[in-house]
Amino acid sequence: MKQSCHIHLFLLILSFSCAEKQEEIKVEESVEFLEESDGTSLDEFPETIEVPITIGDNSRTSLDWNGTYLGNLPCASCEGIETKLTLNTDGTYHYTTHYFGLNDALEHEFLGKFTWDETGSIITLQGVNGIPGKYKVGENQLWHLDMNGNRITGDLADRYILKKQF
Repeated sequence: MKQSCHIHLFLLILSFSCAEKQEEIKVEESVEFLEESDGTSLDEFPETIEVPITIGDNSRTSLDWNGTYLGNLPCASCEGIETKLTLNTDGTYHYTTHYFGLNDALEHEFLGKFTWDETGSIITLQGVNGIPGKYKVGENQLWHLDMNGNRITGDLADRYILKKQF
């Protein structure tokens, strides 16, 4: 019985140690079942053991998100906002907008850094003023989010998507 428990514990630790991304946590393990009449002392076993837990996949870790995205966002006072966003693997971005029908020569350009949220699926552009600057990262596309960080819904929802250029 004792050897079987040790083998199971060894296999459990071995299976968790093969994961790529891990976060170490302490899990209290009850060892009362080892207290038998064979004289085994509970002092021989630690009160806690460290079991690595694999962090799940997300947009940041699972997708090829770096690259240039292009779209034509809706505009209340113009014909549309041509939007181009380039995301770099070093955490920097290049963001340009062109307002059709408003002042065709006017372009806004922003350069800066972006950050990921704790879920690894939403980025926030640092240094952009007057726009939400938040995007949900998906497979070869970005969803432009509202000021509260929510996806835009309704009849025009499909127009708030930037497509990756290859």
